[in-house]
Amino acid sequence: MRSVKEKIVNIYEINKSKFISIIFYFDDINNLSSILENIKKEYKDASHYCYAYILDNNKKCSDDKEPSGTAGKPILDVLEKNDMSNVLCVVVRYFGGIKLGAGGLLRAYSKAVSDNLDNNKDKIGNIVFGYLVKLEVNYSEQGNIEYKYKDIKEKTYQEKIEYKIFVEDQELDELESKYNIISKEKTLFVK
Repeated sequence: MRSVKEKIVNIYEINKSKFISIIFYFDDINNLSSILENIKKEYKDASHYCYAYILDNNKKCSDDKEPSGTAGKPILDVLEKNDMSNVLCVVVRYFGGIKLGAGGLLRAYSKAVSDNLDNNKDKIGNIVFGYLVKLEVNYSEQGNIEYKYKDIKEKTYQEKIEYKIFVEDQELDELESKYNIISKEKTLFVK
């Protein structure tokens, strides 16, 4: 499975209509309403805010007043065909005055999402399971930690250095045997 490392955006235009595809990393269904509200504020004059998400085994799509099956389902289909998970894709449409018809809408929404994924390949990665580990080390260990562990999420300088590091399952035992682990949380990461 794959996901996005950060929000990606792409604009596709056809027959004076503009389709803005926005894809987010998405890991909490409770955030859906606030994300949609923010998009509606940012693109307040748009005609439609169609979306689809895949979160683990949960999938949902919305046509947002477009003809049934012409927007949300094509968005979802593109995400599934690209083996995406933990993503929310919203396609904002500005109607340009020329009707596209059901087939034209289906193709336009699909292309908006496909182009976004194709144009942002560097911001897409594989989903990896592991741990977010908080550890404390002496200053003399800083070089070793930063050389060996590249996925450092946070670093705090105090009496000792505290790190939050993402490690894959197989790296956890070695880390625990060498350093003072304060906490660990099972999680996933896009790499």
